[in-house]
Amino acid sequence: MDMRSRPFRSVLYIPGSKSRALDKARTLPVDAVIFDLEDAVSISEKVSARDTLAQELRQGGYGDRMRIVRINGLDTDWGRADAQAVAQMQCDAVLLPKVSSPADLDTLAEITGDLPIWAMMETPRGMLNAAAIAAHPKLQGMVMGTNDLAKELQTRFRADRLPMMAGLGLCLLAAKAEGLVIVDGVYNAFKDAEGLAVECAQGRDMGFDGKTLIHPAQVDVANTAFAPSEGEVDLARRQITAFEEAEAVGQGVAVVDGKIVENLHVVTAREIIAKADAIAAVTV
Repeated sequence: MDMRSRPFRSVLYIPGSKSRALDKARTLPVDAVIFDLEDAVSISEKVSARDTLAQELRQGGYGDRMRIVRINGLDTDWGRADAQAVAQMQCDAVLLPKVSSPADLDTLAEITGDLPIWAMMETPRGMLNAAAIAAHPKLQGMVMGTNDLAKELQTRFRADRLPMMAGLGLCLLAAKAEGLVIVDGVYNAFKDAEGLAVECAQGRDMGFDGKTLIHPAQVDVANTAFAPSEGEVDLARRQITAFEEAEAVGQGVAVVDGKIVENLHVVTAREIIAKADAIAAVTV
């Protein structure tokens, strides 16, 4: 499946050190899993987590879920060994934290070879270099690290995320320019489904492909928010039909629900239908 048509509505962080959590991930209706060797793993478990995760990935059972492994930074005591271990794991991609420049990805690629790379975008320098990072030939996707970014920016929490908008926008522009997947940062109040829905709607409206999640309770909200609604699919089908009928009689535009439909709207309509079909085809 092409990466741009593959669903990434829900991307759940799972500690790489917890066998029980790794097993539960096999049963959750998520589009992707970030198997975490970094923040979710204590210092005392950093080394053993590699073996635990490798064993679970060998066992398989994750269906169509994208399997992404987040390593520790290459400037830490564990990063290089993590990268060497991940290069041998049964996973789909490696996720590097705190990417600040394309050189960081070069260094990782020297270790992980042909394994696709994803970048955590979570520092001011990373925001400023987003375009160059996105253009790296090994990069497949970007993950917003909004907690670290907020810390670096010294922002206050706002439900509208106004202090984040410059960084989020720069990364979105970079990802879209290069045809990459880009997923939004986490929502920390995992029991607040209403607040999560609001932030998911904001992220979807901005153009994110999905949301990173910290708890299984958040999955259904994200899956709903980042999937085309029945109304959107219905409108897309009617737009395509109307435009094709207009073309058949030599006209370049059509009208649906009192609004002009041009070729660019039809392109979007076809993308909506393709996304809905891809979601329907997912087996997890």
